[in-house]
Amino acid sequence: MKKIGLISGMGELPKAIALDAKARGYRVVAVALEPLADRGLADLVDEIRWINVGKLGAIIKYLKGAGITKAVMAGKVPKSLIYEGKIIPDVKAIKLLFSLKDRRDDSILLAITGELEKEGISLLNTTDFCAGLLAPRGIITKKGPSVGELKDIAFGWRIAKEMGRLDIGQTVVVKNKAVMAVEAIEGTDEAIRRGGRLAGPGAVVVKVAKPEQDMRFDVPGAGPDTLRTMIEVGASVLAVEAEKTLLLQRELFLKEADEAGISVAGFNGDPDNFSKHKKL
Repeated sequence: MKKIGLISGMGELPKAIALDAKARGYRVVAVALEPLADRGLADLVDEIRWINVGKLGAIIKYLKGAGITKAVMAGKVPKSLIYEGKIIPDVKAIKLLFSLKDRRDDSILLAITGELEKEGISLLNTTDFCAGLLAPRGIITKKGPSVGELKDIAFGWRIAKEMGRLDIGQTVVVKNKAVMAVEAIEGTDEAIRRGGRLAGPGAVVVKVAKPEQDMRFDVPGAGPDTLRTMIEVGASVLAVEAEKTLLLQRELFLKEADEAGISVAGFNGDPDNFSKHKKL
């Protein structure tokens, strides 16, 4: 039987990948990163080991011992854990951190990928096992953005792409062509809360892939938690990059968006075209 390794952080995505891989005949061997991974993952995989997120050596040793040569990395691993003292790095992780020229997300993730590859474990694209979750192009909810909101999306899109290019974050919150918040180390939900409080009702949230997005990790995603944060602050629109953003628990996500009167739409291409038509 084919085997696939699954390195699991927070959220629903690792569970979705496990289900997809199992349906395709894979034996799924999971590393559940403590204290992040969902305990429910254990019911969906064939083997699982709970390992502290900082124990890179232990993660590699376990995967190699299980005969894993290909793996998927999925689920959020907040970089803020480094600064909160919740990661207890082992010797391999300490050496990796000190070898970095900086601590941008891509720098850390590419270094981890390199360590895995040295040990004969190659990372596959996250979307190899969840392509069905990618946002389509067009209006996804019953309600679409207004003309003014489309203009805010186009404005925010350029800002978000630049923030992604700089590897700062992938989400911005805008209103009336003014930036209310840019996502940084705090993550999407906190950026939405911060921007939404400043904007008041009617904020527009834009989430994009990085211009040179590595689909092996840090693929942008949105789900019910994102939506509930938007509801909390009265945000009115979520614009995501079509075919590069994962929509998690889609049925529940869209049901709650429609009930809240929030517009969700997928865009790609030239943002100059976004405001020229309401229907995509």
